[in-house]
Amino acid sequence: MKIPFLDLTKINKQYESSFKAAYEEVVQSGHFILGNRVQAFEKDYAAFCQTKHCIGVSNGLDALKLILKGYKELGQLAVGDEIIVPSNTFIATLLSVTANKMVPILVEPDEKTYCISAALIEQSITPKTRAIVAVHLYGQIAEMNAIYTVAQKHGLLVIEDAAQSHGAIYHGKRSGGLGDAAAHSFYPAKNLGALGDAGAVTTNNNKLTEVITALRNYGSQKKYEHLYSGENNRMDELQAAMLSIKLKHLEQDNELRRTVANKYLSGIKNSAVKLPVANDQNEHVWHLFVVRIKERERFKQYLLQQGIETLIHYPIAPHKQVAYKELNHLSLPITEALHREVISLPISPVMTMEEVEYVIKAVNAFT
Repeated sequence: MKIPFLDLTKINKQYESSFKAAYEEVVQSGHFILGNRVQAFEKDYAAFCQTKHCIGVSNGLDALKLILKGYKELGQLAVGDEIIVPSNTFIATLLSVTANKMVPILVEPDEKTYCISAALIEQSITPKTRAIVAVHLYGQIAEMNAIYTVAQKHGLLVIEDAAQSHGAIYHGKRSGGLGDAAAHSFYPAKNLGALGDAGAVTTNNNKLTEVITALRNYGSQKKYEHLYSGENNRMDELQAAMLSIKLKHLEQDNELRRTVANKYLSGIKNSAVKLPVANDQNEHVWHLFVVRIKERERFKQYLLQQGIETLIHYPIAPHKQVAYKELNHLSLPITEALHREVISLPISPVMTMEEVEYVIKAVNAFT
């Protein structure tokens, strides 16, 4: 049996006729950027996230950058401010901070959930700290209540990096509506994936929405009149059309992911393989199913020989990247251990139970 890590062709095949119809409509309309399709998706996704506003943008990194830049324009953030971020994350989280000439302060994760440790955040706060970026890693929401308690005590903004958590729930509230603003990625491999790059910002802040809406479009609210030194970070009509189609199926797809995850959690019984922990299985959306194993490379090659493709999220910690030489000296033992040991098993809404059982059998046979 051959099991790809993620079969995007199979995932998108089920929407083929709807995609083709939407494509024809967009082409015939002659309007390709920031038109009715983007507005419709923004309205629907804001409602889905239980927020007042959604601003469609070019990708998830730009969404994070625009949030920070928007707060700079509002005078709530400034160059040189310290922004607390998880040390266990994709590099985009840090890139958004340094792109705005701010300073990322790395905080270790909770070793159980791999999300930023709320207990460790307060130890890293200084007079220069202005915000916390909470990454909902692998599809599980960070401990937002505890994070908000710390943030309110110190007067800090709370920004969600919700790139991996579309549809996840925390105490009855959706990912994307739990902070002051949230960044979303619709990279094709995400739970809600476009057919190219796309992203969004969600927020309940009216003024921030006005500023980011202008910033994504050259800093302009009215053509050829520019209020800010903006960017070209716009979502296009085709991606919005495709996302609107897939959004209708997101909850069902997330349930299918939970089914696969539950099968793994109950079926994998190998003492060498440490399984992930879900704070609440009904809230986690399992963008990735990440296990830990000491002999990762041998495990990866063994599964590949069985026809099972895996990926590593992520092999090098952000503070050990060449791009961040100034952080290379940091010692973050939990993060470094995770980046040496984690490996992601296949999980998607189109996996068959036969494929899931095959993976379980292979993992259990590894010695």
